[in-house]
Parts: sequence; structure tokens; C-alpha cells
Amino acid sequence: MTNALKIIEALGRHEDADAINVLRDLGTNSPKDEIREATAQALTRRNTGDALRILIADKGKGINDLSTKVALSTVNNLLELQDKTELLKVLDETIEGEYEDGIKDTARSLRALINLSE
Repeated sequence: MTNALKIIEALGRHEDADAINVLRDLGTNSPKDEIREATAQALTRRNTGDALRILIADKGKGINDLSTKVALSTVNNLLELQDKTELLKVLDETIEGEYEDGIKDTARSLRALINLSE
């Protein structure tokens, strides 16, 4: 495991809310798919509104990543969450909020996948 991946893992476990900001600013903007994928996984494990909002509603991040590998990995991680309460809340807020149509469509698709998987 590289040092960058170790740092992402540590930030994902850190309780401080600023850790989410660091993951968003540095991890999700990395030019390396591996780093963005690990960052998405760390944010998913946090399972908080702020962390999930980055993965769902931010353009070019998480499920909206330009890399299909990162986007699909993020979707799989989100589908594997045991407690989807916060995830469903963020999805609904995104679908009903003031976001670009592409962001809303992706959120709707994930919402449909969750409904089908339950």
C-alpha cells in the first residue's frame, strides 16, 4: 500500500469533520484512479451526509467520476452499505435539489438500483 493510500485510509477513520474536506479536496481530485477510488471508499465508510453528498452530488467525483472504474466502484460501495438511511436521504435531496440534470439522473439511477436490490 502506498503512502497516499495509507493517508486516505487514516483520514477515512479520523472523526474530525475536516478530514472529509481533505478527502474531498485532495483525494477526489487526484489524477490517479486508484487514489480517487480509495477516497470514495473512505467517504462511503464515513456514511455521513457530508461525505455521501460529495460522492453523489459533486460533479466529477464519486458516482459522477469521469473514470468508469471509479464511478462503478463507488456505486458498488454505496450499494453494500448496511445502513442506507443517510444515503437515501442524500439521494432524495439531490434529486429534488438545484443540481444539474446529469447529477440528478445519476442519483435517480442509484436510487432505482437500491430499490431493486432490496
